[in-house]
Amino acid sequence: MMTADERERAREAIRDGAALSPAYMAMNMLAAVIATYGLFENSAAVVIGAMIVAMLLGPITGVGLSLVDADMRLLAKTLPTLLAGAGGVVAVAAVLGLVHRHAPITDEILARTAPNLMDLMIALAGGAAGAIATVSPRLTVAFVGVAIATALVPPLTAGTLLFVRGEYHLAGGAYLLTLTNIIGIQFANSLVLWLAGFRRATAPSGMALGVFVRSNLVTLGILVGLGVLLTFDLRNTIAEEEFKSSVRSALSRWLEGAPGTYLAGVRLEHHAGRVIVSAVVRGPSAPDAKQVAAMEDNLPRPPAGSIELQIRFVEAQTIDRNGSVWADAEFAPQP
Repeated sequence: MMTADERERAREAIRDGAALSPAYMAMNMLAAVIATYGLFENSAAVVIGAMIVAMLLGPITGVGLSLVDADMRLLAKTLPTLLAGAGGVVAVAAVLGLVHRHAPITDEILARTAPNLMDLMIALAGGAAGAIATVSPRLTVAFVGVAIATALVPPLTAGTLLFVRGEYHLAGGAYLLTLTNIIGIQFANSLVLWLAGFRRATAPSGMALGVFVRSNLVTLGILVGLGVLLTFDLRNTIAEEEFKSSVRSALSRWLEGAPGTYLAGVRLEHHAGRVIVSAVVRGPSAPDAKQVAAMEDNLPRPPAGSIELQIRFVEAQTIDRNGSVWADAEFAPQP
Protein backbone atom coordinates (compact mmCIF):
# COMPACT_ATOMS: atom_id res chain seq x y z
CA MET A 1 0.00 0.00 0.00
CA MET A 2 1.33 3.43 -0.93
CA THR A 3 1.91 6.10 1.68
CA ALA A 4 0.33 9.55 1.39
CA ASP A 5 3.69 11.04 0.38
CA GLU A 6 4.17 8.43 -2.34
CA ARG A 7 0.72 9.16 -3.73
CA GLU A 8 1.44 12.88 -3.82
CA ARG A 9 4.69 12.25 -5.71
CA ALA A 10 2.82 10.03 -8.15
CA ARG A 11 0.14 12.72 -8.58
CA GLU A 12 2.82 15.26 -9.36
CA ALA A 13 4.42 12.94 -11.92
CA ILE A 14 1.05 12.36 -13.60
CA ARG A 15 0.37 16.11 -13.73
CA ASP A 16 3.78 16.69 -15.30
CA GLY A 17 3.12 13.95 -17.87
CA ALA A 18 -0.21 15.52 -18.78
CA ALA A 19 1.20 18.99 -19.41
CA LEU A 20 0.95 20.51 -22.87
CA SER A 21 4.40 21.52 -24.07
CA PRO A 22 6.36 21.95 -27.32
CA ALA A 23 8.24 18.73 -26.58
CA TYR A 24 4.96 16.83 -26.12
CA MET A 25 3.61 18.09 -29.45
CA ALA A 26 6.89 17.44 -31.25
CA MET A 27 7.12 13.85 -30.01
CA ASN A 28 3.55 13.04 -31.04
CA MET A 29 3.97 14.62 -34.47
CA LEU A 30 7.24 12.76 -35.01
CA ALA A 31 5.46 9.58 -33.93
CA ALA A 32 2.87 10.30 -36.64
CA VAL A 33 5.64 10.62 -39.25
CA ILE A 34 7.16 7.31 -38.16
CA ALA A 35 3.76 5.60 -38.07
CA THR A 36 2.79 6.90 -41.52
CA TYR A 37 5.88 5.60 -43.26
CA GLY A 38 5.81 2.38 -41.24
CA LEU A 39 2.24 1.79 -42.39
CA PHE A 40 3.11 2.62 -46.00
CA GLU A 41 6.12 0.28 -45.86
CA ASN A 42 3.99 -2.42 -44.22
CA SER A 43 6.64 -2.64 -41.49
CA ALA A 44 5.47 -3.74 -38.05
CA ALA A 45 8.88 -2.89 -36.58
CA VAL A 46 8.66 0.75 -37.70
CA VAL A 47 5.07 1.02 -36.42
CA ILE A 48 6.22 -0.24 -33.02
CA GLY A 49 8.79 2.57 -33.02
CA ALA A 50 5.96 5.09 -33.43
CA MET A 51 4.14 3.56 -30.47
CA ILE A 52 7.19 4.07 -28.25
CA VAL A 53 7.84 7.66 -29.32
CA ALA A 54 4.24 8.83 -28.83
CA MET A 55 3.28 10.59 -25.58
CA LEU A 56 -0.52 10.31 -25.62
CA LEU A 57 -0.57 8.00 -22.61
CA GLY A 58 0.35 10.85 -20.25
CA PRO A 59 -2.83 12.94 -20.63
CA ILE A 60 -5.02 9.82 -20.64
CA THR A 61 -3.55 8.87 -17.27
CA GLY A 62 -4.20 12.45 -16.17
CA VAL A 63 -7.87 12.12 -17.13
CA GLY A 64 -8.05 8.88 -15.13
CA LEU A 65 -6.59 10.57 -12.04
CA SER A 66 -8.81 13.64 -12.37
CA LEU A 67 -11.94 11.47 -12.35
CA VAL A 68 -10.78 9.45 -9.36
CA ASP A 69 -9.85 12.58 -7.38
CA ALA A 70 -12.80 14.61 -8.69
CA ASP A 71 -10.22 17.20 -9.72
CA MET A 72 -11.96 19.28 -12.38
CA ARG A 73 -8.95 21.59 -12.71
CA LEU A 74 -6.77 18.63 -13.69
CA LEU A 75 -9.46 17.39 -16.09
CA ALA A 76 -9.60 20.83 -17.72
CA LYS A 77 -5.83 20.63 -18.16
CA THR A 78 -5.51 17.07 -19.44
CA LEU A 79 -8.36 16.95 -21.98
CA PRO A 80 -6.97 19.83 -24.09
CA THR A 81 -3.53 18.18 -23.93
CA LEU A 82 -4.96 14.90 -25.21
CA LEU A 83 -6.95 16.64 -27.96
CA ALA A 84 -3.95 18.75 -29.01
CA GLY A 85 -1.70 15.69 -29.24
CA ALA A 86 -4.28 13.74 -31.22
CA GLY A 87 -4.84 16.79 -33.45
CA GLY A 88 -1.11 17.00 -34.17
CA VAL A 89 -1.06 13.35 -35.19
CA VAL A 90 -4.09 13.81 -37.47
CA ALA A 91 -2.61 16.94 -39.09
CA VAL A 92 0.71 15.27 -39.88
CA ALA A 93 -0.94 12.10 -41.16
CA ALA A 94 -3.32 14.13 -43.35
CA VAL A 95 -0.49 16.08 -44.97
CA LEU A 96 1.63 12.98 -45.57
CA GLY A 97 -1.42 11.07 -46.78
CA LEU A 98 -2.10 13.73 -49.40
CA VAL A 99 1.56 13.88 -50.44
CA HIS A 100 1.67 10.09 -50.85
CA ARG A 101 -1.93 9.58 -51.95
CA HIS A 102 -0.84 6.99 -54.53
CA ALA A 103 0.97 4.79 -52.01
CA PRO A 104 -0.71 1.40 -51.58
CA ILE A 105 -3.09 0.63 -48.72
CA THR A 106 -1.07 -2.04 -46.95
CA ASP A 107 -2.02 -4.87 -44.63
CA GLU A 108 -0.66 -2.88 -41.67
CA ILE A 109 -3.21 -0.16 -42.43
CA LEU A 110 -6.10 -2.57 -43.02
CA ALA A 111 -5.27 -4.48 -39.82
CA ARG A 112 -6.38 -1.41 -37.84
CA THR A 113 -9.78 -0.99 -39.49
CA ALA A 114 -11.75 -3.82 -37.88
CA PRO A 115 -11.63 -3.53 -34.05
CA ASN A 116 -13.28 -6.20 -31.94
CA LEU A 117 -13.69 -7.23 -28.31
CA MET A 118 -10.11 -8.49 -28.11
CA ASP A 119 -8.83 -4.98 -28.86
CA LEU A 120 -10.86 -3.66 -25.92
CA MET A 121 -9.38 -6.31 -23.65
CA ILE A 122 -5.87 -5.32 -24.78
CA ALA A 123 -6.61 -1.66 -24.06
CA LEU A 124 -7.92 -2.46 -20.58
CA ALA A 125 -4.89 -4.60 -19.77
CA GLY A 126 -2.53 -1.97 -21.17
CA GLY A 127 -4.20 0.80 -19.18
CA ALA A 128 -3.99 -1.23 -15.98
CA ALA A 129 -0.32 -1.95 -16.62
CA GLY A 130 0.35 1.73 -17.24
CA ALA A 131 -1.32 2.74 -13.99
CA ILE A 132 0.61 0.12 -12.02
CA ALA A 133 3.84 1.35 -13.59
CA THR A 134 2.90 4.92 -12.62
CA VAL A 135 2.41 4.12 -8.94
CA SER A 136 5.34 1.68 -8.76
CA PRO A 137 8.67 3.48 -9.40
CA ARG A 138 10.48 0.19 -9.98
CA LEU A 139 8.17 -0.58 -12.91
CA THR A 140 8.50 2.71 -14.80
CA VAL A 141 10.29 0.89 -17.62
CA ALA A 142 7.05 -1.00 -18.28
CA PHE A 143 5.71 2.10 -20.06
CA VAL A 144 7.53 0.93 -23.18
CA GLY A 145 5.61 -2.33 -23.12
CA VAL A 146 2.36 -0.50 -22.45
CA ALA A 147 2.96 1.84 -25.39
CA ILE A 148 3.41 -1.15 -27.67
CA ALA A 149 0.36 -2.97 -26.32
CA THR A 150 -2.15 -0.14 -26.47
CA ALA A 151 -1.02 1.44 -29.77
CA LEU A 152 -2.71 4.82 -29.95
CA VAL A 153 -0.91 6.62 -32.77
CA PRO A 154 -0.95 3.89 -35.48
CA PRO A 155 -4.75 3.47 -35.66
CA LEU A 156 -5.25 7.25 -35.51
CA THR A 157 -2.73 7.65 -38.33
CA ALA A 158 -4.23 4.79 -40.35
CA GLY A 159 -7.70 6.29 -40.03
CA THR A 160 -6.50 9.67 -41.27
CA LEU A 161 -4.59 8.16 -44.22
CA LEU A 162 -7.77 6.35 -45.25
CA PHE A 163 -9.99 9.39 -44.64
CA VAL A 164 -8.02 11.68 -46.96
CA ARG A 165 -8.40 9.03 -49.70
CA GLY A 166 -12.16 8.91 -49.28
CA GLU A 167 -12.18 5.45 -47.66
CA TYR A 168 -14.59 6.64 -45.00
CA HIS A 169 -15.87 3.24 -43.88
CA LEU A 170 -12.37 1.88 -43.30
CA ALA A 171 -11.32 5.15 -41.66
CA GLY A 172 -14.26 4.86 -39.28
CA GLY A 173 -13.04 1.44 -38.17
CA ALA A 174 -9.56 2.79 -37.44
CA TYR A 175 -10.97 5.76 -35.52
CA LEU A 176 -13.19 3.37 -33.55
CA LEU A 177 -10.09 1.38 -32.59
CA THR A 178 -8.44 4.60 -31.40
CA LEU A 179 -11.49 5.47 -29.29
CA THR A 180 -11.58 1.94 -27.91
CA ASN A 181 -7.96 2.19 -26.82
CA ILE A 182 -8.42 5.61 -25.21
CA ILE A 183 -11.55 4.63 -23.28
CA GLY A 184 -10.12 1.27 -22.21
CA ILE A 185 -6.85 2.81 -21.02
CA GLN A 186 -8.58 5.63 -19.13
CA PHE A 187 -11.03 3.37 -17.30
CA ALA A 188 -8.35 0.84 -16.34
CA ASN A 189 -6.16 3.71 -15.14
CA SER A 190 -8.95 5.10 -12.98
CA LEU A 191 -9.75 1.71 -11.48
CA VAL A 192 -6.14 0.88 -10.60
CA LEU A 193 -5.50 4.36 -9.17
CA TRP A 194 -8.67 4.15 -7.08
CA LEU A 195 -7.68 0.76 -5.71
CA ALA A 196 -4.21 2.15 -4.95
CA GLY A 197 -5.72 4.84 -2.72
CA PHE A 198 -6.03 7.77 -5.15
CA ARG A 199 -9.59 8.66 -4.16
CA ARG A 200 -9.88 12.13 -2.75
CA ALA A 201 -13.47 12.14 -3.90
CA THR A 202 -14.27 9.24 -1.54
CA ALA A 203 -11.84 10.08 1.24
CA PRO A 204 -14.54 10.85 3.83
CA SER A 205 -16.28 7.52 3.17
CA GLY A 206 -13.28 5.32 2.47
CA MET A 207 -13.74 2.94 -0.49
CA ALA A 208 -17.18 4.24 -1.55
CA LEU A 209 -17.76 2.44 -4.84
CA GLY A 210 -20.79 4.53 -5.72
CA VAL A 211 -18.74 7.73 -5.88
CA PHE A 212 -16.19 6.05 -8.15
CA VAL A 213 -18.94 4.79 -10.46
CA ARG A 214 -20.57 8.22 -10.64
CA SER A 215 -17.23 9.86 -11.42
CA ASN A 216 -16.68 7.43 -14.29
CA LEU A 217 -20.30 7.16 -15.42
CA VAL A 218 -19.67 8.56 -18.90
CA THR A 219 -16.66 6.30 -19.39
CA LEU A 220 -18.61 3.27 -18.14
CA GLY A 221 -21.46 4.03 -20.52
CA ILE A 222 -19.12 4.30 -23.51
CA LEU A 223 -17.25 1.19 -22.35
CA VAL A 224 -20.45 -0.88 -22.18
CA GLY A 225 -21.53 0.40 -25.61
CA LEU A 226 -18.15 -0.43 -27.09
CA GLY A 227 -18.25 -3.86 -25.48
CA VAL A 228 -21.58 -4.67 -27.12
CA LEU A 229 -20.53 -3.28 -30.51
CA LEU A 230 -17.12 -4.96 -30.50
CA THR A 231 -18.57 -8.29 -29.36
CA PHE A 232 -20.87 -8.18 -32.39
CA ASP A 233 -17.91 -7.29 -34.62
CA LEU A 234 -15.88 -10.15 -33.14
CA ARG A 235 -18.65 -12.62 -33.96
CA ASN A 236 -18.78 -11.28 -37.52
CA THR A 237 -15.00 -11.54 -37.84
CA ILE A 238 -14.99 -15.15 -36.65
CA ALA A 239 -17.83 -16.04 -39.01
CA GLU A 240 -16.01 -14.33 -41.90
CA GLU A 241 -12.79 -16.24 -41.18
CA GLU A 242 -14.65 -19.56 -40.92
CA PHE A 243 -16.37 -18.92 -44.25
CA LYS A 244 -13.07 -17.90 -45.86
CA SER A 245 -11.43 -21.08 -44.57
CA SER A 246 -14.22 -23.24 -46.02
CA VAL A 247 -13.90 -21.45 -49.39
CA ARG A 248 -10.14 -21.96 -49.38
CA SER A 249 -10.56 -25.66 -48.58
CA ALA A 250 -13.13 -26.12 -51.34
CA LEU A 251 -10.92 -24.44 -53.94
CA SER A 252 -7.85 -26.40 -52.83
CA ARG A 253 -9.73 -29.68 -53.19
CA TRP A 254 -10.81 -28.74 -56.72
CA LEU A 255 -7.29 -27.82 -57.75
CA GLU A 256 -5.79 -31.11 -56.52
CA GLY A 257 -6.72 -32.69 -59.87
CA ALA A 258 -4.94 -30.01 -61.91
CA PRO A 259 -1.26 -31.02 -62.27
CA GLY A 260 1.18 -28.32 -61.16
CA THR A 261 -1.62 -25.94 -60.16
CA TYR A 262 -2.12 -24.53 -56.67
CA LEU A 263 -4.05 -21.88 -54.78
CA ALA A 264 -1.79 -18.95 -53.87
CA GLY A 265 -4.28 -16.74 -52.03
CA VAL A 266 -7.92 -15.94 -51.34
CA ARG A 267 -9.56 -12.61 -50.52
CA LEU A 268 -13.24 -11.93 -49.83
CA GLU A 269 -14.96 -8.71 -50.87
CA HIS A 270 -18.54 -7.67 -50.14
CA HIS A 271 -20.30 -5.66 -52.81
CA ALA A 272 -24.01 -5.00 -53.39
CA GLY A 273 -25.23 -8.13 -51.60
CA ARG A 274 -22.61 -10.36 -53.21
CA VAL A 275 -19.54 -12.04 -51.78
CA ILE A 276 -16.79 -11.85 -54.38
CA VAL A 277 -14.11 -14.50 -53.91
CA SER A 278 -10.87 -13.27 -55.46
CA ALA A 279 -8.56 -16.27 -55.78
CA VAL A 280 -4.98 -16.20 -57.04
CA VAL A 281 -4.15 -19.45 -58.85
CA ARG A 282 -0.72 -20.40 -60.14
CA GLY A 283 -0.01 -23.16 -62.62
CA PRO A 284 1.02 -24.12 -66.16
CA SER A 285 -2.39 -23.58 -67.80
CA ALA A 286 -5.30 -21.26 -67.11
CA PRO A 287 -8.90 -22.34 -66.46
CA ASP A 288 -11.63 -21.40 -68.90
CA ALA A 289 -14.91 -19.70 -68.02
CA LYS A 290 -16.86 -22.99 -67.77
CA GLN A 291 -14.36 -24.44 -65.32
CA VAL A 292 -14.52 -21.29 -63.18
CA ALA A 293 -18.32 -21.50 -63.23
CA ALA A 294 -18.18 -25.16 -62.14
CA MET A 295 -15.89 -24.28 -59.24
CA GLU A 296 -18.14 -21.36 -58.27
CA ASP A 297 -21.22 -23.63 -58.18
CA ASN A 298 -19.51 -25.92 -55.68
CA LEU A 299 -18.31 -23.23 -53.28
CA PRO A 300 -20.01 -23.01 -49.88
CA ARG A 301 -22.88 -20.54 -49.76
CA PRO A 302 -22.37 -17.31 -47.79
CA PRO A 303 -24.63 -16.55 -44.78
CA ALA A 304 -26.36 -13.88 -46.86
CA GLY A 305 -26.39 -12.93 -50.54
CA SER A 306 -24.84 -14.66 -53.53
CA ILE A 307 -21.28 -15.67 -54.28
CA GLU A 308 -19.07 -14.91 -57.27
CA LEU A 309 -15.69 -16.47 -58.01
CA GLN A 310 -13.02 -14.44 -59.78
CA ILE A 311 -9.70 -16.14 -60.52
CA ARG A 312 -6.52 -14.24 -61.15
CA PHE A 313 -4.32 -16.73 -62.95
CA VAL A 314 -0.53 -16.44 -62.83
CA GLU A 315 1.43 -18.76 -65.10
CA ALA A 316 4.02 -20.74 -63.18
CA GLN A 317 6.21 -23.41 -64.72
CA THR A 318 8.07 -26.06 -62.74
CA ILE A 319 11.38 -26.88 -64.47
CA ASP A 320 13.87 -29.62 -63.68
CA ARG A 321 16.98 -30.81 -65.52
CA ASN A 322 14.83 -32.37 -68.21
CA GLY A 323 12.80 -29.23 -68.86
CA SER A 324 9.23 -28.26 -67.95
CA VAL A 325 7.62 -30.79 -65.62
CA TRP A 326 4.05 -29.87 -66.52
CA ALA A 327 4.61 -28.88 -70.16
CA ASP A 328 1.56 -30.73 -71.49
CA ALA A 329 -0.68 -30.36 -68.42
CA GLU A 330 -4.19 -29.00 -68.88
CA PHE A 331 -6.30 -27.31 -66.26
CA ALA A 332 -8.70 -30.06 -65.23
CA PRO A 333 -9.78 -29.66 -61.60
CA GLN A 334 -11.77 -32.37 -59.85
CA PRO A 335 -14.88 -31.73 -57.71
